[in-house]
Parts: sequence; structure tokens; C-alpha cells
Amino acid sequence: MASGSTNNNWERIQLGLKNTERLIGQKDYNSAMIKARQTIEFMVRMLSERSGSMSDRDLKEMIDMLYRSRRITKNSCDHYHKIRMIGNKAAHEGDNSASNATLALQLLAQEFSSFSEEYQGRRRSSPQRGSSQRNTSRRSSPQNRRRRSAKRRRRAVPAYLFRLLIPVAGILLIILIVFFVIRLIKPKSDEKESTTSAVSTESIQAPVETSSVPETTQPPETSTEAPQVVYVTTDVLNVRSAPNTEGTKLGKLNSGVTVNYVRAENDEWAVILYDGQEAYVASQYLTTQTSSAQ
Repeated sequence: MASGSTNNNWERIQLGLKNTERLIGQKDYNSAMIKARQTIEFMVRMLSERSGSMSDRDLKEMIDMLYRSRRITKNSCDHYHKIRMIGNKAAHEGDNSASNATLALQLLAQEFSSFSEEYQGRRRSSPQRGSSQRNTSRRSSPQNRRRRSAKRRRRAVPAYLFRLLIPVAGILLIILIVFFVIRLIKPKSDEKESTTSAVSTESIQAPVETSSVPETTQPPETSTEAPQVVYVTTDVLNVRSAPNTEGTKLGKLNSGVTVNYVRAENDEWAVILYDGQEAYVASQYLTTQTSSAQ
């Protein structure tokens, strides 16, 4: 592969990662997923050309071939396929999921870090191939690669995570403000309710004060008693068991007979004592007389 073409693809990969982050920041998740897939395709084609394999195959085949030739790890192979499938879904099905776009960016940032480390290492090592083989082996040792790759990941991941956390932090702040406002308002209503209940409780439990008005003394009884009222029949009366004409007839009272009056049952009937029990007579045939006690 020519050096100019390599530099060209490398610039496309760098720009692809930046554009993916930018599109997610603009909430254009569909375009972000498609851009992530295109960036991975540039990376895979560069790796395929370096390994001497065909770079005009299908993207899926090229990824699998890179893994079989041990150009990429199993973890990278899985990441490439995941970004490829997310991009295909966005391109063919119109997926605009924020979660899928964020996942694609995370995987792309990790693989870009590893790819960048290898690419930069190759550029540095190419002029020094005739120099110390010992320094070259140190740079290309698997342990050093893993360390550099981890450092790259730690630098790349916080940038986009920080952008994603800003709206989340804003939402949490709004929730906290609403919560504190509710807490400030609620105690007042609770205080009112407790005051009302306390007042009602006091009013219920308040002791009833006894009147301080002195008891009135009853006047001394006089020797003369009030005249008594007696009830006398003015005609022959039927005595019945109920205050109506359908009541059972218990007996009969002649005219001028004094009766043991109890009370008025209604406007037409009165209650009297007859043979030791209450009975009913027509009140229109009763008259009152006063009699003085002897």
C-alpha cells in the first residue's frame, strides 16, 4: 500500500471517530451509527492491505479473515462485528437508538485506541529497522502493547462519556430541586393539619366547667295543696285495646264515671288504666273536673 494512501485512510479514521462523537452530541444517532461502521471499514481495509489479503471482499469476510490470520484478537473481532451490525441496522432499518449509538462509539473508541497504537508504532519503527533490534522488540512486546492500549482507552473514553453525562446531570439536578421544593411545602401543610387536630383534640378533651350558680332552695311547702284534675265520662264509652275502632273491645264505661287518665295518645284517643292495664277510650267523651284535696 502506498504511503500517501495509508496517510489518507488514517486521516479518514481519525475524522470518522470525531464525527461519530459530534453526531451523538447533536442527537443524530442514526448518522452516528453509520459513521462508526464506515470508520471500522477503513480500519479493517488498512489491516487487510497490511497483511497482504484481499481488501475488496465483504466487510464481514475481511473481519473474519483478520481474526483467522491473528491480525486481530477475538475481542476486537467481536467489537468490529458489533459495530458493523449496528451500522447496518441504522442504514437499512432506520434505527435511531441512543443506546446503540453510544455502544457503537464506545467500541469504536476502544478499537481506535488499539489501532492507533499499532499504526503509530509502525511509523516510528520503520526508519529504525536498521538500528537496535532490542529496542524494537521492547516496543512491540505484547505487554507493552497492552499497557499503551489501556492508556489510550483511558484517554479516549472520558471525552464522550462527559458529553453524555451532562444532560443526565441536568435531569438529576431538576429532580433534586423539585424534591426540596416539595419538602419545603409539605411541612407547612402537615403543620396545619397537626395544629387543627391539636385544637380539635383540646376542644374534645376540654373539661366541662360546672356552673357556679348556687342551687336554688325550694320554697317551703304550703299547707294548701293545688286542686287535682280528674277525668269523667260524658257518655257511655267503649274501652278498647288499640287507639281505633278496630281495637278489641275490653269493656264499657257508663256516663259520669271517673277514669284513671294516663295521657293523650293522639287528638282522638286517650290512654287510661282499666283493670290494671293501659287501654284506650275516645277522648271527645271525656271532660275534666277539679277537686280539692280533703
